[in-house]
Amino acid sequence: MSIQVSPSPIPNSNVVSLTSTLLDKDVYLTELLNLVTASKTEGWLQDLREGAANWVRHSTIPTTRDEEWRFTDLSSLRKVQFNVETGNFASLEFDILPEAANSRLVFVNGVFAPELSAVSDLPPGIVVSNLAGLPLHEQEDIQKYLAQAEGAQEVFTALNTAGITDVAVVWVKKNVVVETPIHLVFISGEMPTISQPRCLVVAEGGSQVTLVEEYTNRRGAESAEKEGVYFSNAVTEIWVGDNAEVSHTRVEREGAEAFHVGKTAIAQARDSRYTCHAITLGAKLSRHNLEILQTGEQTETNLNGLTIISGKQLADTHSAIALNYPHSTSKQLHKCIVGDRAHAVFNGKVLVPKLAQLTNAVQMNRNLLLSSKARVDTKPQLEITADNVKCAHGATVSQLEDDEIFYLQSRGIDENDARKLLINAFAAEIINQIPVTSLREILLNTVNNLKSLTND
Repeated sequence: MSIQVSPSPIPNSNVVSLTSTLLDKDVYLTELLNLVTASKTEGWLQDLREGAANWVRHSTIPTTRDEEWRFTDLSSLRKVQFNVETGNFASLEFDILPEAANSRLVFVNGVFAPELSAVSDLPPGIVVSNLAGLPLHEQEDIQKYLAQAEGAQEVFTALNTAGITDVAVVWVKKNVVVETPIHLVFISGEMPTISQPRCLVVAEGGSQVTLVEEYTNRRGAESAEKEGVYFSNAVTEIWVGDNAEVSHTRVEREGAEAFHVGKTAIAQARDSRYTCHAITLGAKLSRHNLEILQTGEQTETNLNGLTIISGKQLADTHSAIALNYPHSTSKQLHKCIVGDRAHAVFNGKVLVPKLAQLTNAVQMNRNLLLSSKARVDTKPQLEITADNVKCAHGATVSQLEDDEIFYLQSRGIDENDARKLLINAFAAEIINQIPVTSLREILLNTVNNLKSLTND
C-alpha cells in the first residue's frame, strides 16, 4: 500500500444505474452495495455516496492473491447473506465509563441511539453529536473533511462511504482543551446484519482531546459467544490541526462469530501529537487498517497495539505511517498474544522519503504464542530514501518460558496462575498506557478472565 501526500477523495460521478450495473466487477460486493445504499439522503451527502458507490462497482473484494491480504482469507465472509437492520435498542449491554458518563454517543447497527447517549457538561468549543443532529451551517463544515482522508478509494472504505446515513462527529475548536474523555460506542448484532459505523474527529489548532472508540456486540463482551454472525465495516477519520493533541483508544470486542473490518485514517499537521492505543479482542475475523499521513513537520506519533485472540480467530493489523516532512518522531509497539489455533497478522510500514530528514522512527512487533498450533505472520517494514534519519524496526516471536513458570511455581503459585501472571504482564505494558482509568481496569480484568489462553 502506498500513501500519497496529496488527498485523493472519491471521485463524484453521475453514471446512470444501467451503466453501473454493466460495469459491476464483483457480484457479492454489488449485493452488499445494494443493501447499504437502499436508503437515500439529500444534497452533498447523497452526491458523496453516489461517487463512492460508482467506485465500489469498479472494485472487487480482496483475496489472498492480493499482497496486502495474502494472510487474510475473506472467503468465509462471502458465504454469508447479510441484511440491514435499523437500530434495535432492546437487550443492550455495554460498559459505561465513569469518566465519560456525560460525554457518550451510542450507535446501534449504525443508527444513532439518543436514549443510550449522554452529552452534557461539556466545555464550550466542542461539538459531540451525530451528523443528522447538527445545524445545517455546521454540516457544511463537515463537507471539508468527511471522506477526504487519504485511502478513501480502498474498497471497504468506499463501501462505508456509499452507505453513509449518519456520522459520529467530534469537533474541538481552536485552543480548546477537553479534560473529559469522549466515549463513542458502536454496537452491532442480530444475525446476519451488516452495519457501517462512521466517525469523524476534527481537532483544530492548539486543541486537546481524549477519545475512546469502542466496537462491541449487543450483549456485551462477556456474552460474545451468544452472538451470531454479523459484519461491522467501520471507518474513522481524524484530523489533527497545528499543535493539537489527540489521545485515541480503539477497542474492538465484537461477537465470537462476527466479521470486523476497520479503517482509521489520521492526518497530522505541523507540531501535532497523536497517540493511538488499539486493542483487538473479539470477532471471528478482524482487520484494522491504521494509516497516518503527516501534513506538516515536527509531528509526534505514538502507536500502541495489543491483539489477544484464541480459538480459530484471525486478527490482522496493517499500519502505514507516511512521514513526509522533517523533524518528526514516530514510535510503534504492537503486541500479539495468540492461543489455540488462532492466527495473528501484523504488517507495519514506515515511509521516510527524502524530504523527511532528521526523522526518528522506531517500530517493534512482539508476539507471544501460547499453543503449538497458534500462528503469527509479521512483517515490519521501513522504506527510507532520506539519508539523515534514525530509524529501527524489528519483530520477535516467543512462547512462555518454562524457567519463568517453574520459578513462580517454586513460590507457591500453581502452573495455571503462573501462566496468567506472565500473560497479564505481557499485555499490561500496552494497557497501562491507556489514559482512562476505568477502561484500563476493564481490559486488565478481561485479559485475566480469558481462560482459553492458558490452555494449549
